[in-house]
Amino acid sequence: MKKHIAYAVWNGSIKEGKGNLSTRSKVLEKSPYSFKTRFEDGAGTNPDELLAASHAGCFAMALSLILGQAGFTPDSIDVKAEVTMDPSKLELTGSHLTLKAKVPGITKEKFMECANAAKGGCPVSKALKFPISMDAVLEK
Repeated sequence: MKKHIAYAVWNGSIKEGKGNLSTRSKVLEKSPYSFKTRFEDGAGTNPDELLAASHAGCFAMALSLILGQAGFTPDSIDVKAEVTMDPSKLELTGSHLTLKAKVPGITKEKFMECANAAKGGCPVSKALKFPISMDAVLEK
């Protein structure tokens, strides 16, 4: 088993308080987060943004793996993940993936087959309990 570790520190009330996020790798080191970064436009990160980054990165790697297993090597895979929250319910409601990729020699049908397999098969997608949608474009 491979373990990845992150740390959160929070001080104060939900609206006036502040926290920071760190990872064992130090890629994040005391990165600030707060009510304003999550629900308004404050400077810093938030758990939902980090989940979106995780989903985009995991999906891109999964697609590269699936394309390779099908005999294709992508020139590029560009993914945006948008995680949506309903603040009134304090509930994450979905993740939408926007994919643009350059994959020499692949048909659009095979590309979509691989993209859909990655959408459902990447470890982060498997961990999420909300709907995941996707728009995919195969660039020439």
